[in-house]
Amino acid sequence: MFDKLEAVVNRYEQLTEKLADPSIYDRQKEFKEISSERSNIEEVVNVYKEYKKMKEDLEGSKEILRNEKDEDMREMAKMELAELEAQIPPMEEKLKVLLLPKDPLDDRNVIMEMRAGAGGDEASIFVADMFRLYQNYFRHLGFKIEVDSMSEGDQGLKEIIFTVTGDKVYSKLKWEAGVHRVQRVPKTETMGRVHTSTITIAVMPEVDEVEFELNPNDLRIDVYRSGGSGGQSVNTTDSAVRITHIPTGMSVANQDQKSQLKNKEKAMKILRSRIYEQMVKAQKDEIDSERRGQIGEGDRSEKIRTYNYPQNRISDHRIGLTVHNLEGVMNGDLGDITDALIAHHQAELMKGQEE
Repeated sequence: MFDKLEAVVNRYEQLTEKLADPSIYDRQKEFKEISSERSNIEEVVNVYKEYKKMKEDLEGSKEILRNEKDEDMREMAKMELAELEAQIPPMEEKLKVLLLPKDPLDDRNVIMEMRAGAGGDEASIFVADMFRLYQNYFRHLGFKIEVDSMSEGDQGLKEIIFTVTGDKVYSKLKWEAGVHRVQRVPKTETMGRVHTSTITIAVMPEVDEVEFELNPNDLRIDVYRSGGSGGQSVNTTDSAVRITHIPTGMSVANQDQKSQLKNKEKAMKILRSRIYEQMVKAQKDEIDSERRGQIGEGDRSEKIRTYNYPQNRISDHRIGLTVHNLEGVMNGDLGDITDALIAHHQAELMKGQEE
């Protein structure tokens, strides 16, 4: 472990030297890559420095106990020694976690897609409920949100697509991808029966045009008049845009903006992220099956998490976690569940390294 840590420190120093070169600012892509890599290992370096300082202080306390005759000095050394011996093992565990392989997408902003699955209007209502959950959760994390596209149902939301920006957004939100199942008595249910409904959530790392460029020859762009409610400008101009990626058949339509250009930009952003996410997923599936199939078909039997209202219970089926804080979670208190998923993932990685 310590050989790896020394190598990380050496790499950090090399990157720091590169950033000290004024000419690096003329090469923005290289500057961004170096800055990102340095930022990603900075915590490891700082914790390791703190650890080494503790080890030095520990040896200093032992040296005092070996040579010092003054009882007051010896007593202080004993107290410091006890404190350091208690602090060092947790610090070593923290360093092991920090050395685990990082998901290269963790620093990305994301595009989230939420859709009603099985359950009719109740599924649409739950999409709206979950969107409010995430809005509160993002506010707590300091993330910002921008709605890219939204389709309302008779009740709730049939679909909503939005971009989330902030610090290491994907590292927090990737755990939300999949089928979410809700069990509760709908407001329209007169007999008091519990219904089961589902929604699907996709979490895609955002990718900009510089990193992943779509070939214009692979795209078909159609423009048409916006439909539905939306003000006086709707249905008066061909502002709605549909972009189809011919090789994959993927298609994204956007009509939320009055400007055709803005609708095209939003549709292109979503399409680019969908295709990139598919490429990344294909690469990952070659080496592991950990994240196969993000959202399934939305059937009731497929789920990553269940929200059971009668029992005030949320169960995350991936790690067997159950919490009885449904109201708190639905108000955005999602941190404990996310932390548990991250801890479980880290434990699995550590187990794999030990085998």
